[in-house]
Amino acid sequence: MLPADCAGCGQRRPGGRHGVCPSCVTELEAHRPHPVRPTPAPPGLPPCFALGPYAGALRGALLAYKERGRHGLARPLGALLAEVVAVAVGGGRPVLLVPVPDTAAAARARYGDHLGRLARHAAARLAGAGWQVRVERAVRALPRPDSVTLDSAGRAEAAASAFRARPAWRPVPAGRRGAAEPVVVLLDDIVTTGATIAAVNGVLTATGRSPAVAAVLAATVKRHHS
Repeated sequence: MLPADCAGCGQRRPGGRHGVCPSCVTELEAHRPHPVRPTPAPPGLPPCFALGPYAGALRGALLAYKERGRHGLARPLGALLAEVVAVAVGGGRPVLLVPVPDTAAAARARYGDHLGRLARHAAARLAGAGWQVRVERAVRALPRPDSVTLDSAGRAEAAASAFRARPAWRPVPAGRRGAAEPVVVLLDDIVTTGATIAAVNGVLTATGRSPAVAAVLAATVKRHHS
C-alpha cells in the first residue's frame, strides 16, 4: 500500500505528486535558493546555499524521506537540490558533487544512503539541463554519535575526526589545474551548526581539492528566547 498522508503536512489530501499534496508542492516551489551561514560559523566552513528554512513542508518532506522510508521523495527533493547547486555555482564549468556520507549505522537506520540517492537525482536533473556533472563518493564516515543528540560543541568535536578521504580520491596536481577542472560542491540535506560540512571541507582541502561551495536543502533557524 502507498502512503496516503502528505509527506509535507501529514494531511490526507487528493491530487498529490510524489506523496506531497498540491498545497505543499506550491510551498516547496516557492522557495528560492539563497546564501546561508550559521552564527557562529565554524572555521573552514565554505560558502553555503540552501533552498529554504528547516520548517513547514520542506521539514516534513525531509523527515518523511529520511526517517520514514519515503524513498519516492528522492526524485523531487533531488530536483530541488539541483536548483540549489545551479544557483550556488552559477554555471559555466563542470561540477563534481560530493555528498556528505552517512555512517553505516545511520544508513541502516535511515533506510539506506539517503544523501547518495539525492545526489544521483540532483546530478540527473542537472545533466538533463545540459550541465557536465558527476557524483563522487570522495569521503567515508567513521562511527560517531548521532548529531541529533549533541549540542553545538559536541557536533564540532564529533565531526572533526569523523571523516576520511577515500583512497580512490585523486587530487589534481597543482600544475594541471585550470578552467576545465570541475567545481567541487559539497551536498548535505540540512545545515545546523555547519560543523559537519566544515569537517568534510577540511578533509578534502587537505588533499589539495577545496570545495568551492556547499549546497543543502534546508537551514535551521535559531530561535531567540526573550
